Amino acid sequence: MTWEDLDAHLDRVPGTVSAYVGRLGAPPTWSRQADATHYAASTMKVAVLVALHRAAEAGRLDLDQPIPVRNSFDSALPGAPRFTNAQHYDNDDAVWARVGGEAPLRWLAERMIVRSSNLATNICIGQVGLPAVAEAWTLAGARHSVTGRGIEDFAARDAGIDNLVTAADLAAVLGELALGARRPGPLASPAGCAAMLDVLFAQEHREDLAAGLPEGTRIAHKNGWVRGIRHGAGVVFPSDAPPYAVVVCTTTDLADGGPSGEEVEDDACRLIAHVSARVWAARHDLAG
Repeated sequence: MTWEDLDAHLDRVPGTVSAYVGRLGAPPTWSRQADATHYAASTMKVAVLVALHRAAEAGRLDLDQPIPVRNSFDSALPGAPRFTNAQHYDNDDAVWARVGGEAPLRWLAERMIVRSSNLATNICIGQVGLPAVAEAWTLAGARHSVTGRGIEDFAARDAGIDNLVTAADLAAVLGELALGARRPGPLASPAGCAAMLDVLFAQEHREDLAAGLPEGTRIAHKNGWVRGIRHGAGVVFPSDAPPYAVVVCTTTDLADGGPSGEEVEDDACRLIAHVSARVWAARHDLAG
């Protein structure tokens, strides 16, 4: 299948399907609507992870220091009441079991990625602050992505404060992490970038990009989903070819999202897996 064939296939999908594929540090081999903005869902958690590690390297946070686990957060909308998360809308009971106690920030950051915990995410944002998350996007070279609020901050959402991503921006931040693990880069030290990659390698939700790869293929990735939204963003490390970034963002009716936002293996997952498989088949021919 050529890239033109893949474009034609995705053109038949109702809604918006964006994609970015390319070697690290090189222009994309193939992209489509890569600068179109989508609701971020949980993909914005990668920028939160970067902000935490940057703050730790600057000495502003100690990732191994236990902090209180509380379900109460300041809204991004000035004057709005504090908000809480709903446990049934989360994906990680392990974090909820710590409510009222303490947990190390490093552990919370890992649960934010590998299980996509919303509660852990909002605790992490509370520690580092939204401006630091915005700085992480900027330093990665992202041009359109915004993390304007925490998850389930409905007062801010209703006021138009939102979380947005593009396929190109997600490729930029993940690509910089992968490159930064090999040489100094803008996001963190090589050791810091390698530590963040290790968290992304441990991702437990593998129903989209990873499902299109041969068993055992290394992929550092983060996905996100709500009804009508399914995104997969990662860097694949083949044993027989250079690593490459692959991002697919979908805003379509294919993403069921489940009745309460829980993950389901739906047609959007299968579409992203299909794209991932096609890119894998072309891994030796990517430009760069």
